[in-house]
Amino acid sequence: MIDITNPIIEEYISAYSSSEPELLKQVSRDTYAEVLMPRMVSGHFQGRVLSMLTHMIRPKRILEIGTFTGYSALSLAEGLPSDGELVTIDINEELEDRVRAYFTQSEKSNAITYLIGDATKVLANVEGIFDMVFIDADKHNNLNYYKLIFDKVPSGGFILVDNTLWNGKVAIPELALKDKDTRNLHEFNQFISSDARVEKIILPVRDGITIIRKK
Repeated sequence: MIDITNPIIEEYISAYSSSEPELLKQVSRDTYAEVLMPRMVSGHFQGRVLSMLTHMIRPKRILEIGTFTGYSALSLAEGLPSDGELVTIDINEELEDRVRAYFTQSEKSNAITYLIGDATKVLANVEGIFDMVFIDADKHNNLNYYKLIFDKVPSGGFILVDNTLWNGKVAIPELALKDKDTRNLHEFNQFISSDARVEKIILPVRDGITIIRKK
């Protein structure tokens, strides 16, 4: 395993980046105190990265696969225009009431559509084009999600995929051979790197975010 983030640097860049909105502080506190696997929450720095990207790209419609407790959805929604929409999908119905309560507190609440179910099936019923997609769900389905949403993204649109460095393990060949999750993510990275339909870059933000732009 390779430590791709230095805790001292992470603390520094968070301190000198835009502050974390109060609602997101609450989501993060509650998640770490009350929800299993809290490390899945995006957190301050990654949340500010997502917010910055949406402010830069100005997508009118965003699709998120993998809501968890809503932190990344709320961060992404910050850059939506007044008539924008974010559709977020998650399979965990046990978190639904909690997440809907957070969304209700957001000034972007009317722009957020929250769907519960298996995204590989739900996506068939999600209509329209999305200027930005954020994939942050079960990693073994990354390539399935990518293929399912590709035609929903226009030329010039963006697809973001989280955890593509997987604690640095994707860079260690012997781990990619024997660890199923690492192998799946490495194979996904290989597929994207050879996909001539897109431009792509992996950013070493937290656990790795791949930014893909459709040509």
